[in-house]
Amino acid sequence: MNRKAARATISDVAKAAKTGKTSVSRYLNGEQNVLSADLKQRIETAIAELNYRPSQMARGLKRGRTRLIGLIIADITNPYSVDVMCGIEAACRAQGFTLLMCNTNNEVDQEQHYLNLLSSYQVEGIVVNAVGMREEALNQLQQSFLPMVLIDRKIPDFPCDVVGLNNAEAATEVTTHLIGQDYQAILFVTEPLGMVNTRHERLRAFQHTMAQHPDRLAEKAEVALTDSAGMDRVLHAFWQQHGEKRCAVMVVNGALTLQVARSLKRLGLNWGEHIGLLGFDELEWSELAGVGITTFKQPTWQIGYSALEQVIRRIDGDTSPPNDCVFSGELIVRGSTTLLHNKA
Repeated sequence: MNRKAARATISDVAKAAKTGKTSVSRYLNGEQNVLSADLKQRIETAIAELNYRPSQMARGLKRGRTRLIGLIIADITNPYSVDVMCGIEAACRAQGFTLLMCNTNNEVDQEQHYLNLLSSYQVEGIVVNAVGMREEALNQLQQSFLPMVLIDRKIPDFPCDVVGLNNAEAATEVTTHLIGQDYQAILFVTEPLGMVNTRHERLRAFQHTMAQHPDRLAEKAEVALTDSAGMDRVLHAFWQQHGEKRCAVMVVNGALTLQVARSLKRLGLNWGEHIGLLGFDELEWSELAGVGITTFKQPTWQIGYSALEQVIRRIDGDTSPPNDCVFSGELIVRGSTTLLHNKA
């Protein structure tokens, strides 16, 4: 039975080139100016013949650098998270780092496991895409001395760089859009607020904007993402009470927008015909859903890229105070908020 050939070592290269490991190491580290032309050629030939590949991990550890960045992501199935990760990965390539991505699937045990794993790999910094991540894991991160940047969600009482959407600006813009479309009753639907600053910031901006229009009715409902029955009850009650008015539903994120859309279908309510619908986050199916759903698109790729750039600045010694870097988004208007006719 054939066995897989053993991986060539630096000692094998030195032996084949008839030199010492120090000379091979100098060749690999770019110190070729101290080697003779003949020796350089022998080493190059030996490397090619043996198909030698140096261990980047070992070389990095020897220099005190691994060039590894850890990404802790709460839910890889979330399109927002996927887009953010693409931006982070692109920045890693541009900056010469390698990304180690850990998907916790919102499980506490997995969060702790990956935190320990990233430490064992001696990553130089961590980016945390904390959308949906539980507080237990975030508390663990507070104990870390690694350069860290948070995406989208802050950790209470923990000074740290944060990159994300300008939530106040975004929520003000989408609320103003609905008011401009002459909706008299608007329901803001969110997952339980908890300590998630993005939900609080969007809700506050919504309420502040609505307060400037006392002739309009503003309501709020907190519904768990998996509570389909609860969502049906909330939307049915809102429609029963205010259905004679121009009504609209504003949803705090993309995953919950899908839940609301499904619930409206179960209730026989068509967005753009019976009720208005607007959701944060642009998802591929939004433009395909009947008349299309109005969304607020976040610059997720840019957010990820910027987060990685910031963590590298920290790795390189930037000691300036923690910074909040916020981006503006784009309102994408579709039929779900513009086709509704005034009711008789």
